[in-house]
Amino acid sequence: MVSPIGYGAFKIGRNHGIKYPQGYPLPDDDEAARILNAVLDLGINVIDTAPAYGLSERRIGAALAARREEYVLSTKVGETFVDGQAQYDFSRSAVVKSVRNSLSELRTDRVDLLLVHSDGRDVEIQNQTDVVATIQQIRDRGEARAIGFSGKTIQGAQAAMQWADCLMVEYNLLDETHLPVMQEAARRSIGILVKKGLASGHLPAARAIPFVLRHESVSSLIVGGLNLEHLRTNVRIATEVAVAE
Repeated sequence: MVSPIGYGAFKIGRNHGIKYPQGYPLPDDDEAARILNAVLDLGINVIDTAPAYGLSERRIGAALAARREEYVLSTKVGETFVDGQAQYDFSRSAVVKSVRNSLSELRTDRVDLLLVHSDGRDVEIQNQTDVVATIQQIRDRGEARAIGFSGKTIQGAQAAMQWADCLMVEYNLLDETHLPVMQEAARRSIGILVKKGLASGHLPAARAIPFVLRHESVSSLIVGGLNLEHLRTNVRIATEVAVAE
C-alpha cells in the first residue's frame, strides 16, 4: 500500500536546470537528512528519485538506509544530469550500469519501482531501444519489484501499458490530457503515480491535491519541496480527501 502523497526528492539533490517558478538554495547533507526522516515521520511512504536528480539518491541512501523497510522506493533509468546538461542513454549497458550505481547510492539491494525516464520520444524509446527488455530482466532477478514508464505523451503511456506495472503521468487542473490513459490503466490494474499535480508550483495545494486524489485510478501524487510545513499541509489535505470519501 502506498500513501496518497509521495515525496519527490528532486529538490534535495539539484537546483540547476529547474522548471519551478522560483529558484532555491540546495540543502546541505544534514538538512536533507532531516527532511527525509521527517517525510517518513509524516506518514509519507513513497519516495521518488532518479539519477538525474543530482545528489538525491546518495542523500536518500545516507539518511534512510536504516529505515529501508518503511518506504516504497522509486528511481529511474535513462537520464543523467552532467555539467548542467541532461543526457539520455537507453542502451542495455547504460541501463544496467545506472541500476548498479543507483543501488549503491541508495544503499539497498533492490528498488520497489524502476521507471524509464523518457526524454519525450516515448514510443521510439520503447520500440527501438533495449530499455524495456533490460528492466524486465532487472525485475526478474529481483533488483526491482516493479517496473514502469515516466513519459510525456498519451501514445507513450498507451504503449507502456503492454508491459508496465505502473505509469507516471502528468495530471492536474490545467492538464487532463492523460485522463483516458489513467482510466484504462485502472481497468488493467496498472498503478498510476501522478507527477506535476500542482503544475510545478503554479497551483494551490488546497485545490490541486483533492482534484488529483479524487480520481479512482491514482495510487499516489508525488509532491516535492523543502518546506516541511507545506508537506504537512499536503498530507492533511490528502487525509481530508480520504475521510470525505
